[in-house]
Amino acid sequence: MPKIAHTVMKKFCITRRKLGDILLVMYLAIDVGGTKTLVAAVNNKGVITEELRFPTPQNYQEFLAQLADTVAALSVKDFKSCGIGIPGIIDHKRGMGINFGHLSWHNVRVQADVERIAKCPVVLENDAKLAGLSESMLVDEHARVLYVTISTGIGIGYISERRIVRELASNEGGHMLLEHNGSYKRWEDFAAGSAIVKQFGKPMYEINDQRTLRIIARNIAIGMIDLIALLTPDIIVIGGSIGTHYDKYKEPLQEYLEKYDNPMILLPKIKAAERPEKAVIYGCYDIAKQTYG
Repeated sequence: MPKIAHTVMKKFCITRRKLGDILLVMYLAIDVGGTKTLVAAVNNKGVITEELRFPTPQNYQEFLAQLADTVAALSVKDFKSCGIGIPGIIDHKRGMGINFGHLSWHNVRVQADVERIAKCPVVLENDAKLAGLSESMLVDEHARVLYVTISTGIGIGYISERRIVRELASNEGGHMLLEHNGSYKRWEDFAAGSAIVKQFGKPMYEINDQRTLRIIARNIAIGMIDLIALLTPDIIVIGGSIGTHYDKYKEPLQEYLEKYDNPMILLPKIKAAERPEKAVIYGCYDIAKQTYG
């Protein structure tokens, strides 16, 4: 073969191999929320190439039927593996969702059911942990990251060196009992987005007065200082609908954390999530690739 032709053929093979890496190695990511489910195809460079969504049914069998139709509607038909994030408590050994928070599902075999639909290996994980995994990819690779998602409720994920810490994979930080206004309440019952609406009569995006924002910051700080003392993270990332408005209350939050501080606790850096709307989807991709990629 002439030298020029050989060079062209070599470049063509390299280009085709690179295109194959991007286009043919695909991962399925499924973010199951209390109100909507997002399904995405993600290539092995972490780029979402296609996404579809549907309202999450309260009936689990209806959910599976809707999920099957949605996956079938994707242009990609062959996935290396799938990551699925669900709210609530998971039995990792049996691949089951035990309780789902605002969904009325109980003790369902999510992993096996989704494997039948996706026709590939599936990794099942709590959505807050996956969001934390996703955000940990955007900071120092050796950092201990505490991800706190504050939306309707509060969930946490603890990530060390870009791996979900398995020993803490079932924790429910939003359900810590804390003293608030003279009685013990779950943290999310007075600090989550639903509690903000209940107390102030409007959602976070409509709140701008400093007095209200200081109350919100204080309620978040009460639980956060305990998590800092227990988990000693290097960085805290705040996600969820309340995290998107972090700039509104970051100064009073820092002030309250410093007020509750003591010499035995080092306050970590705190930042808003960089991809709050897609953190779980990217986390689904990350864990699928870590496990099977």
